Amino acid sequence: MGTPDAEGHGPPEGLPDLPPEWGRVVVPDDPSALAGEAAQVRREMRRAARGGAGRPALGLPLVVLLVAVLTTLAGLVAVTWPRTTRSADRPAPAPAPYDPPAAVIGRPLPALDLVDGGQSPVPLRGLLPAVILLVDGCGCPERVAEAVAAAPAAVTVVTVTHGPAAPVTVPPGARAVRALGDPTDGLRTFLRLPARPNHLGAVLVDRAGVVVGVVPDLGPVETYRADLARLAA
Repeated sequence: MGTPDAEGHGPPEGLPDLPPEWGRVVVPDDPSALAGEAAQVRREMRRAARGGAGRPALGLPLVVLLVAVLTTLAGLVAVTWPRTTRSADRPAPAPAPYDPPAAVIGRPLPALDLVDGGQSPVPLRGLLPAVILLVDGCGCPERVAEAVAAAPAAVTVVTVTHGPAAPVTVPPGARAVRALGDPTDGLRTFLRLPARPNHLGAVLVDRAGVVVGVVPDLGPVETYRADLARLAA
């Protein structure tokens, strides 16, 4: 049954052959001779038992928890990442341009009393015909100077601010400008023209007191020079 080794020793009768890579196996007659090997095997078994004790019970919940966290994070990234990218790529919407209500054009200017630098009331209708510059959103001295230079002699140039009247500086030799304040903001309320930063609004009123034009953002003088000429007719 067995294959004898170099010295003619084979496995005991009735036992299967041992693997050849084990080499020569000697079984001592006295079992106590194997006490050292037995103690070492027991130590290795105890060490393996201590290292593996509790691992299945603790490791499995940790793995499940880790998988749940990673799944949740992946879901959040999938939901928010495309939306964030689209928001960053999409340009901010431009503010809608102001469109003066058509009902304002052709209506008579209300009888508004504004105030001058000394807080004295000034009837606005007593200054017609006039180009009224709303300068509380932008002082815009260059635009004011252009309007003063282009307005016919019969047309009054009026600047209006919300609250007290603000002094206006004009080029040397230019005609005077009537600087008035509108504490109640009655003119802008009538026009439905809110103040906007860096925007100089204008209202053109003929000698009959009728609003003939509303300009939310006054541009170069050439864009309204013809309207100024008609005010003086």
